[in-house]
Amino acid sequence: MNNYSNLALSKSKGRIFKEPNSLYRTPFQRDRDRIIHSASFRRLKHKTQVFVNTEGDHYRTRITHSIEVAQIARSIAKHLGLNDDLAETLSLAHDLGHTPFGHAGEDALNECMSNFGGFDHNLQTLRIIMFLEHKYLKFKGLNLTLETLDGLLKHNGPIKDLSTVKRLIGLKSFNNKINFNNSGSLEAQISAISDDIAYNNHDIQDGIRAKMFNLNDLIEINFFKDIYKSHKQQIKNNNKDILIYQIIRDSIDLMVRDLIKNTKNNLKIYKIKSLTNVYQLNEPMVCFSSKFLHIEKEVRFFLRNKMYNNKKVLLKNNQGKKIVNKLFYKIKSKPKKFITEDQLKNDANRAIADFISGMTDRYAINLNKSI
Repeated sequence: MNNYSNLALSKSKGRIFKEPNSLYRTPFQRDRDRIIHSASFRRLKHKTQVFVNTEGDHYRTRITHSIEVAQIARSIAKHLGLNDDLAETLSLAHDLGHTPFGHAGEDALNECMSNFGGFDHNLQTLRIIMFLEHKYLKFKGLNLTLETLDGLLKHNGPIKDLSTVKRLIGLKSFNNKINFNNSGSLEAQISAISDDIAYNNHDIQDGIRAKMFNLNDLIEINFFKDIYKSHKQQIKNNNKDILIYQIIRDSIDLMVRDLIKNTKNNLKIYKIKSLTNVYQLNEPMVCFSSKFLHIEKEVRFFLRNKMYNNKKVLLKNNQGKKIVNKLFYKIKSKPKKFITEDQLKNDANRAIADFISGMTDRYAINLNKSI
């Protein structure tokens, strides 16, 4: 087994606000614990993944999704000899900035904020961990390591256009300690692609459970047909549910295997010998082979057609959008009723966006009813 521990982020460069190290936890373990103990992380259990949180107890929410991403990322990082604590930390934190009602809620809030700097859930995650969580006497935010901040910032790759970061966070907040042009660490790249592996596979499971499509629809995709055929001998009518679990498990396993193999290949081809090499390359090292990129494309197309564009889902999304829109303008008309003066004094519109994006689906629905 190739070990790439020389490419792992083993030591931290520290935090924005200096703190003494812990005697019994590494800096990245502390980051993970701070995220798990944050109010924003707890609220993810009542935030939509695809199905609005009031729909049923078995569908995924943002919190179960984040735990599943962390588990996949940790396995990949550990196998490659990278820092599995950092990969896990980034995965647990990656969705903290999500609005209620999933991407529909984000679109609505971005529209409401179009004249005030816009809204972006990835950068909202940074706002939460840098300013909005209040737990410490000496500083605002969770004061996570620079490596965690860097990995969360670069969830979608290096930052070419700094204008949104400037507007939503402010470049001074990083104390010149982040290089925005660099690629993210391998741990950050693993966390980002584990996100894709988790939601593509688990949305299929949730879609079948919600009867939006069935097994026969799924095996129209050759990738899933091959997995299905490999279990055909053991299939009886009464174990169809178990079969779905088995297919999804195999699918995740095959994707992870391909990812590891292709990543090792990339590191060899590009002669990656040090962390500096990783940072200087413009393309990600952690990615699927072209065969699996094609499979992923097929899966996304399938989910878009059968699930995300399903009438029921679109109807719920539109209801969610309306609620976010209505809340924004209601709160804007009487902001002091909902938000402290201290929060409003810097930028009232941004404070309203912070307040709404932190809401759970239930809280937003109930607040909308009451006002």
